[in-house]
Amino acid sequence: MKDNLDNIFKKLEGKFDIEEPTVGHFNRFEAKLNQTKTTNRKNNFKFYSFLAVAASVVLLFGIWLGSSFSNKGMELANVSTEMAETQTYFVSTIQKELSLIEDQRNSTTEQLINDALDQLKKLEQQYNLLTLELKESTEDKRIIYAMITNFQQRKDILQSVLNQIEEVKQLKTQENENYI
Repeated sequence: MKDNLDNIFKKLEGKFDIEEPTVGHFNRFEAKLNQTKTTNRKNNFKFYSFLAVAASVVLLFGIWLGSSFSNKGMELANVSTEMAETQTYFVSTIQKELSLIEDQRNSTTEQLINDALDQLKKLEQQYNLLTLELKESTEDKRIIYAMITNFQQRKDILQSVLNQIEEVKQLKTQENENYI
């Protein structure tokens, strides 16, 4: 590294400006430095205050948009503690049955399970619409009843699929026994 610097200085030898600056050069230079410091501070303060105001406006606008145009509805659990218990019961039961069904997935049950999952997706979409309606009118008992019915329908579909899977298993077992 030292050799590199020595080579650079040897190449630049004689090209440096070695003349003395004119009288008052340092005073003029110092005045310019002081002048830019004060104007930069004033400009920086104006810029940052403008930026802070703009950021606050954007933040408030974002919060307003998020709260008023939110696609997220009101869950059944937000209505009352009894409804929270009801929702917890159905969600846990549905998850448990879904895991049982996924454990039974094979080539013979694949189509049956996929059809049931498609039906569940449709019911989930309907439930999301119901949450939006519940957000608008929290006192409407019909919406609450429809939400509970939606959970019950999902549970019934999963029960039906589990029963059909058991029937398929029994038929296979009977066919294998008859074949032997």
